[in-house]
Amino acid sequence: MKILVTGGTVFASRYTAEYFTEKCHDVFVLNRGNDVQSVGVTHIKADCHALGDVLKNHRFDAVLDVTAYNGTDVRELLDGLGEYGTYILISSSAVYPETLPQPLNEEQTVGENSFWGKYGTDKIEAENCVKSTLSDYYIIRPPYLYGPLNNVYREAFAFDCAERDMPFYLPKDGSMPLHFFHIRDLCRFMELILETKPKNRVFNVGNSTTVTIREWVTECYHAMGKEPNFVLVDGSVPQRNYFPFYDYAYILDVTRQQEIMRETIPFSDSIKECCELYKHNMAPVKRKPLLEYIEKNF
Repeated sequence: MKILVTGGTVFASRYTAEYFTEKCHDVFVLNRGNDVQSVGVTHIKADCHALGDVLKNHRFDAVLDVTAYNGTDVRELLDGLGEYGTYILISSSAVYPETLPQPLNEEQTVGENSFWGKYGTDKIEAENCVKSTLSDYYIIRPPYLYGPLNNVYREAFAFDCAERDMPFYLPKDGSMPLHFFHIRDLCRFMELILETKPKNRVFNVGNSTTVTIREWVTECYHAMGKEPNFVLVDGSVPQRNYFPFYDYAYILDVTRQQEIMRETIPFSDSIKECCELYKHNMAPVKRKPLLEYIEKNF
């Protein structure tokens, strides 16, 4: 297939481009050319907000829009495209209000989430643009993505703490669940959508089970060959000051996903993979000042 991937230089979009390249598809990436491009892709150098005719002479079998944040991003890409087949938008579980009963399913009404704010409402706008414009489309709503090339300071933060033999400051009692999905599973699911063309158009995706934040930290420490020493922190301290996840627990109903793709990568195996990349400085992480806050306040 001839596939267009938006972005192609950072975490999810870069991994997507490399995944489909490895599967012997003809992959094109659309970005401004400010970063090194992946091996094997065809680079289309352009600003996605000023495409002009740069895409008009191409015919893509699939468009994987990994980078759209809002309706404007979607509209400008669609306006700039020539011929194309299936369009897949990577949206987010942030489109679900935190007030809904869980597990969250695709039939529930989307709306503002007070934790995710504008990010969530912008993703809703992007979804609505797709739904109102296209017929051959799919919308995917992942929870927390993780895996190789992840530039978000999550697993790397726990690895940093373990490497320094620090106690780990755990929010409350550590029982808050986290729902994850490996970036390779996301790509594999997109591949299956393109192969099977399912009837449903909107899909939650995620692992079949969640892990608590205590379990998540323990897996990260074990991957480093360490055992965490937990210090519990009560709710009076803002969680995001010293911990990389919001004080918000949510679980997605992934029944639709499992009808197409039941097996996912084992969580502990993938954490070990992330750790090996961390040890070899292969993860382009954007660190936040969590360690500095801990050093000053605990």
